[in-house]
Amino acid sequence: MELRQLRYFVSVVEEGSFTRAAARLHLAQPGLSAQIRQLEKELGQPLLDRSGRSVTPTEVGRAVLPYARAALAAADAVRQTVDAYTGLLRGRVTLGLVSGATGHAFDIAAFLADFHDAHPAMDVALTEDTTERMQAALLTGELDIALLGLTEEAPPPGLAFQTVIDVPLVAAVAPGDPLLDRVDRTSVPLADLSDRPLICLPRGTGVREVFERGCTQAGFRPRVAFEAAAPQVLAKLAARGLGVAVLPAGEDDLQRLIGSRPIAPSRCGSAPAPVHRRPGPRRARASVNAHGMASDSSSAKNIVEHSFSR
Repeated sequence: MELRQLRYFVSVVEEGSFTRAAARLHLAQPGLSAQIRQLEKELGQPLLDRSGRSVTPTEVGRAVLPYARAALAAADAVRQTVDAYTGLLRGRVTLGLVSGATGHAFDIAAFLADFHDAHPAMDVALTEDTTERMQAALLTGELDIALLGLTEEAPPPGLAFQTVIDVPLVAAVAPGDPLLDRVDRTSVPLADLSDRPLICLPRGTGVREVFERGCTQAGFRPRVAFEAAAPQVLAKLAARGLGVAVLPAGEDDLQRLIGSRPIAPSRCGSAPAPVHRRPGPRRARASVNAHGMASDSSSAKNIVEHSFSR
């Protein structure tokens, strides 16, 4: 059994296709298929089901997959440990970004540019997804780092975190909306939103989960009329009077276009935090919330460096 065979196997599973995996690995497809068959012959069990439209792991393949990833990560860690003695950080980091985090509140391009300047030998792959799916991807090793918002006081088992900033949610509406008429109050009671059409981030995002949990505690089910992944879109819909947009505080450029008030109770908010995988067979992984990185990019950079130098 060779490391390259395990890498080929993992690539085929992730791509769901020999053709796409061969392109990703810069190999000829027949050669890739031959290496996988050789691995299966050595193990005495088929690892891949080739009967469907896409290639999927067999039951044995699913059991082998986390160990294959762990072996590849361990080999990478050996190289990184040696590089650490020369002061060179090299490798590949797969970064997950919560949808909408590329707005004005967080300059992901500037952060990545600074990181690349400091570590030019590191390759970075960037993908967008929801908090829920990225937490699962961190645990399986598909992601190395994720920029996300936490929704619970404690992270899922296997992850640890430290809160960087606790961001309240705001209700954003068009100018002249009745929610803004009460000049004697500085916040909007959550119950006041029970009969209003709402404009929210999609299910699976930290903001949406925190908001829905708050609504349940307040005794009502939110009436979501529109969903969008980008806060800018939520704000524009609210500005046209289509409902109340539920946004994390801090989107100043957006909230200048519309009226907004913090949502009470104050616990109805999102807690950004750096999260990392607890020690295990794979190298340490980190999850850094977008707002946390925006407020302290040097700390975020240190977390990334620590994650890949262990």
